[in-house]
Amino acid sequence: MLGLLNMYERLLKTIGSLGAPKVLVAGDFMLDVYVYGDAVRISPEAPVPVLKVTETEYRCGGAASVAADLAALGAAPVCIGLVGKDAEGRRLKQMLTDLGADVAGLHETADRPTVTKQRLIGLAQHRHKQQLMRIDREAADPVPIEVGEEMLRQYRRRLSDVEIVCLQDYNKGVLTDLLCQQMIVLAVEAAKKVLVDPTPGGDYARYSGATLLTPNRHEASTACGLAIHTASDAARAAEHLRADLRLEAAVVTLDKEGAYLATDDSSQLVPVRPRTVYDVTGAGDVVLATLAVSLAADSDYLTAVHLANIAGGIEVEKFGAAGVTRAEMEREIARLYGARNDKVRSLEALLEELSWRRDRRQSIVFTNGCFDVLHRGHIEYLEFCRAQGDVVVVGLNSDRSVRALKGPDRPVNNELDRAAVLSGLESVDFIALFDDPSVLDLIKKVRPDVLVKGGDYGKEGVVGWEFVESYGGKVAMAPLVKDRSSTGTIERIRALQAKAV
Repeated sequence: MLGLLNMYERLLKTIGSLGAPKVLVAGDFMLDVYVYGDAVRISPEAPVPVLKVTETEYRCGGAASVAADLAALGAAPVCIGLVGKDAEGRRLKQMLTDLGADVAGLHETADRPTVTKQRLIGLAQHRHKQQLMRIDREAADPVPIEVGEEMLRQYRRRLSDVEIVCLQDYNKGVLTDLLCQQMIVLAVEAAKKVLVDPTPGGDYARYSGATLLTPNRHEASTACGLAIHTASDAARAAEHLRADLRLEAAVVTLDKEGAYLATDDSSQLVPVRPRTVYDVTGAGDVVLATLAVSLAADSDYLTAVHLANIAGGIEVEKFGAAGVTRAEMEREIARLYGARNDKVRSLEALLEELSWRRDRRQSIVFTNGCFDVLHRGHIEYLEFCRAQGDVVVVGLNSDRSVRALKGPDRPVNNELDRAAVLSGLESVDFIALFDDPSVLDLIKKVRPDVLVKGGDYGKEGVVGWEFVESYGGKVAMAPLVKDRSSTGTIERIRALQAKAV
């Protein structure tokens, strides 16, 4: 089992290398409709709550949810499926287009409606959400042969341009036995991995030859004819599916227990952190999407399942099918594996955090420096920063930029050690490493409300002064502690070393 630090670094490295892969998503595209209303009384006509509608929300469902999850993770979804020639189909295609998905492969038909799931959500005291009823509009009979042939043509046309394939089967008649098998065979011939989220029940022979299958506990139990209560049960089910369907890997998701992974090289339970489960809708979709982008980036199966567990765990704490971003996953990884480094953020994660803070009217303070050998001057300087606003962000020069500024014998402490020391200070909220000798680009991205520099700088010497003032921000000059500096401290240490010799 990988050590915590090793896993922390491995997961972050994988997220950093995800890129923007093209992922083909085929299956049952659906529209989710959430009708929210205050449920304040019981109807005089029947013993049912009266829902006073306050808001209607539309989200991507089914295979469209997988596409939305892929887009949230930075991938480019290519959609193959079916929608009706109706308002719901037009809305769903526009929603996917707005997310950056390619929807040219979504066939429109007048013979069946867009699969739509409408949920009526009662609000207690305007905020506590409770699903009261779901109303489904669908036709689940197998699509006509000519429609299947058209989808297969679209599939063939796009297969060479994508890096990986996802089949999301909700048993709504799109992924017929024949079409499923044809898609898998074509993908294998094109050397593309095929990941399948299978339908509950039914004949899993249609998935034979796929790369990976992701049934949940109930689906795997039904397919294998055995009850799954323990990790050993999950292991038997996973190996049965691998052998029976000629899979490279099987991932049996086990809700609060995590997921069981079985491959030629690994057979183990991958646990998850206990969660407050708010809504399981869409959890399987985000697991499939995360596995796809991870494997498209050449991740190994174990790392991909760890990331999928993390994404699924974040998703179930949200209401309805909701996307999970890389920044959210980075924060969760820091909490799980590297809590002491939680303050150190990638630029993407930092900017998302700051946006969240600004929405809550918190002011952002920014400063930067090498912070090589921490001393009293640094402590008082950062406490001054804390007094200027709500959130203190420190731009920390990387080792390379320190060498460019101060010479080849600096820094004394590497960037990870310097970041770790700063992380231990209550006056510092977040740290962002930057590689350029100039901090101006980082300042422009952070857009602080207050920029802080030491009092030894004149206005002309403060990088970013004009930019910050251009949008109404201010610059604060911090008083310096006399005779306290990293350079001075290092020189005194070297002088003592010389005397000792």
